[in-house]
This record gives sequence, C-alpha cells and structure tokens, in this order.
Amino acid sequence: MLTHAPAFVSAVSYDTNPHGAAADLHKQFSNIDIQSIIFFCSAEYDLSSLAVAINKSFADRDVVGCTTAGEITPHGYGQGCITAIGFSASAFAIEAASIECLDDFSLTDAQTLVDQLIAGCRAHEIAPIKSNTFALTLLDGLSIQEENVLVTLNSALGSIPNFGGSAADDTHLAKTHVFYNGQFHTDAAVVMMVNTAFDFEVFSTHHMRNKQEKLVVTAADADSRCVYELNAEPAAVVYARSIGVSVEELNNEIFALNPIAVKLGDEFFVRSIQQVNPDLSLKFYCAVENGIVLTIMEPGDLAVNLARKLDEIEEKIGIPQLIIGCDCFLRRLECELLGTSDSVSDVLQKNRVIGFNTYGEQMAGMHINQTFTAVAIGRRHNG
Repeated sequence: MLTHAPAFVSAVSYDTNPHGAAADLHKQFSNIDIQSIIFFCSAEYDLSSLAVAINKSFADRDVVGCTTAGEITPHGYGQGCITAIGFSASAFAIEAASIECLDDFSLTDAQTLVDQLIAGCRAHEIAPIKSNTFALTLLDGLSIQEENVLVTLNSALGSIPNFGGSAADDTHLAKTHVFYNGQFHTDAAVVMMVNTAFDFEVFSTHHMRNKQEKLVVTAADADSRCVYELNAEPAAVVYARSIGVSVEELNNEIFALNPIAVKLGDEFFVRSIQQVNPDLSLKFYCAVENGIVLTIMEPGDLAVNLARKLDEIEEKIGIPQLIIGCDCFLRRLECELLGTSDSVSDVLQKNRVIGFNTYGEQMAGMHINQTFTAVAIGRRHNG
C-alpha cells in the first residue's frame, strides 16, 4: 500500500574519503525509510575501503551499484564523486540478483534468475507484476559479454521492459566493477527488478545523424570486437580516410565526434570505436560482425535532442519524479569538446536524472553506444 511518505531520496557526496562519502550519503537518506539503494561511483575511490564503508553505513539495506566514467547527480554532471538513490519500501519492491559467470549464462540460468526476482517482488504486494515492473542491469563494461548476457536475459524477461549500462573506470580501460552482496566484483553483473504502482517509461535516445557513407565489414572477430578490414582494406585506414583525418590522429575525441552505426529496421544504433590496434584493426565497445554494413554518423545537437525526448516522456507520464539514466561516456566527452557540458548538465538536473556515464548502454536486450537509455518514473499511480 502506497503512503504519502517520500518514495525515494537522491543524494551525492563529493567526499573523496570512502568512509566520509558513505556517512554523507547515510545522512542524506535519514529522512526516509529506505530498503534499497543503488549507487554510481567514481573508480578513483579505494573500492575495498568503500565497500567496507557502505556495508557499515547501510548494514540493513539492500545495496547495488557500479563504477563509472562520470556521475549524474542531483546537480547534473559530476566527476570523482558518488551519487545514489534510496528507495522507500512502501513505494517500491526491488529485488536484485547477480550473474557471476557471464560467459556461461544460459537461458535456463536467466529464467531461474527472473523467476526468483518476480517471486521476491510479488511478495511485497506493491503492485501486480504485469505492466508495473521493469529491470535494470549493470554489467562489467570490459567483460566483452554484454551481447550474449543481454539477449539471454531479455528472452527470460519477456514483456518486462529492461535497460541498463556497462560499468566504467574513469576511461582507464583497466577494470570495471559492479557492487552486490557487500563487495565489488569484476566479470559479473547485477540485475535489479523494480516493481511499483507509479507510472514509468523505459526509453532511449541519441542525437546522431546519418552521413550516408557506407562501410562494409569484410574481416572481423565478433568475440573480441575487433574489425580488421572495412571495404577489404585495413579498418583504421578506411575509417580515417572516410572522416578526413590521418590514422595517427585517431583518438577518443575523434571517435566521439565521428561514430559508426548499424541500421536495424528504420533506426540507427551506434557501434563506438574503443581504440586503434597496432595492426590497424579497430576495437569496438560493441560486437561488430563480419558482413554487416556500417554508416558514418555525425552529431546533431545533443542538448536539444535530450530535452526534446524528455519532453515527449513528460507528455506520456507527466513530470517525472525521477529518471535513472545510463549515458555513454563518449556523449559526455563530446559535450566537453564542443563546450556544451553546462547546457546538457542543466537538462539533466532539471529533469531529475540520476545515473552514470557508461562504457555501453542497454535497451530491450541490445547493447549499444553513444546513447542515453533510462527509465522515467512518474507521479501517477498505475490503476
């Protein structure tokens, strides 16, 4: 039964000391009876100390989270901090489970996990499962297992909408972590099932425009996400020539402003480049298979696109009381390069977005890049 007590509290701590940060969050959560917490933290924290601090401050709460390439706080973009959402047990039934062997996650495993989460949510008697439930998944962003895990999980979830993001590590590309059962883990994922009587909308958006030029993948290894040839030539050479730069100039900044996408149906889904390898192959953040056709894209106005999409969401469910957002780190890098960080940060703050900058985003079982994926939670009760 829903009450008039606050449904959730969002918080942020800029304290770089793990124990100070956890205590700071605890203080901000003191005016609500929370049962579940999700947090997003900079990888610059001493993670073992942060785990100890979180367990001490929230010993009787269910806590999940992950490391980031930047945080989205109640004040907009943050960096080097920890931001979190505490959910009231009277308004949300939230169950979480871990996936600890990403490379051996079967449909049977997925169905068992989903059944467990549904049973847990149903026991809280917040709302019927159908039409009142969504899933959020956080994965190790360097595991190279997102595609297989997400397709399998999506099959088991059926009609339950799902989204999420890949954990990051402040662009070091060394180790990314998810947090569950009181510890930070690599090569793992955590799935949260959220059941609530509030209206919600799971959605995604990106601001990239089609430049028409096509590149065919003629040699690739999907498992390692490496493309060796485009149009039967070394991949880095073809890509650099297509966007008018030299191979030596290729870097994260160039990748952010000149993405490649695959067209599925009428929609373009970005496949971001991670790095150039010594053999002039390109490593991607998403799987890219031999034979697919890629399209060179260019950025439109990110702030305008995001604001327009959030206006559309508001028309559907009213003014959201919370948006949990997974925002690609390359979008944030683009904002920094083009000087639009403040305007985008303002849009995020105005629309009550809490979340993180990712190494990849998820939507309905797909792994994508340079996209904003999210759930907006409204103020009306469903039914």
